[in-house]
Amino acid sequence: MTATLVLYDDARARRFEPFALTRPVGELRAGAELLRRRWERAAGVPATGFMGAPHLAAFQEFDAPPAARGTLAAGTIVANSRCAVALDAALDAALEGAPGETRVWTCDGRTAAVRLSTPLDAGQLADGTFDLDSMAAGAVADIRGWWMDDVWDLAAKLAGMLVADIAVLARGAEDPPSHVVVLGGQGAHVERGAYVEPYVLIDATEGPVLVRRGSRIAAFTRLTGPCVIGEDVQVLGGTIRGSSIGDDSRVRGEVSGTVFVGHANKAHDGFVGHSVLGRWVNVGAGTITSNLKNSYGEVSLWTPDGVRRTGQTFLGSFIGDHAKLGIGTRLTTGCVVGAGANVFGSAMLPKFVPPFAWGDVPPFKEFDVAKFLDVAARVMARRGVTLGESGRLALSAAWAKRRDFTA
Repeated sequence: MTATLVLYDDARARRFEPFALTRPVGELRAGAELLRRRWERAAGVPATGFMGAPHLAAFQEFDAPPAARGTLAAGTIVANSRCAVALDAALDAALEGAPGETRVWTCDGRTAAVRLSTPLDAGQLADGTFDLDSMAAGAVADIRGWWMDDVWDLAAKLAGMLVADIAVLARGAEDPPSHVVVLGGQGAHVERGAYVEPYVLIDATEGPVLVRRGSRIAAFTRLTGPCVIGEDVQVLGGTIRGSSIGDDSRVRGEVSGTVFVGHANKAHDGFVGHSVLGRWVNVGAGTITSNLKNSYGEVSLWTPDGVRRTGQTFLGSFIGDHAKLGIGTRLTTGCVVGAGANVFGSAMLPKFVPPFAWGDVPPFKEFDVAKFLDVAARVMARRGVTLGESGRLALSAAWAKRRDFTA
């Protein structure tokens, strides 16, 4: 029987704002790869579905699987999407030597995935309260990985994950061209099909650097490891350090300790540090995030369950899908900008900007859904991507749920 893979967003994952309003957690980037793709590598099969919040039922994006419905067949692997399994982990390999029918995988002592021994009604996973531990019967195998317990873990755990990920992904990559200056001995790798211009410096003193195929690194760029430049990215100059830049993004200026999920645009000078940017975000020229309080104290972050302490000294901004930041925007330490927000003006943004907000200072107006969809379609078309009917339905559903994510 061919194994199938379904990713499950539990109740905790469904509070990962500002991203959970518009995407399942498996479609967030943790380290160098999407969480879903990490599980696909481990399982050796593509995911066939996800179990997420009901309003994401129409979600569709590139190679992402659709929402799972009906009955999950016996043999289906149900994986917790918050577990960022190591890129060199293999579920089959973890089974070797285990007695009987092994069907449970743990990570750091917690159930990360279960192979169903009997069919399961997908409706049991609908509200996110189903506990995979309740099905953790039989032999158990342990796999390596990292748990994303809170949304800020995407930034807080980034550096260590990138070091481990590059060790796997760089196999088969080449050394940089001879005209590129390389400092340090942690490793500088360029995949075939990437182009690095002269006058680029790769600093591998504190960690490795990987440039993936299709990307172009412009002259007068400094890449400081650990750092991954994803596929088809354009780095237009500046300093990119300790970051994971997702596919088809545009980056210029100073970026530090930051994750771009993909298809984001920061094509001008400005600083973004210890932050996470969703897909189709546009960062206006001169936009600056603060990632350190003047007191050097712990950063607190808005969540749907109230403001929470993060335990982090360095933490910047979390910017939801399709958010737009006007030129010269200033974001305070630990700022959350909701999906679809369009903000501008010279005032410092508050700690939380609601999804689909419009304006410069609170109280914000709301971005009309029809106008928002028109803007989203134009933005996506510039990268050769069509906002189809499913995409419109998914974003309209997110707009309708916007107030549920501002409590």
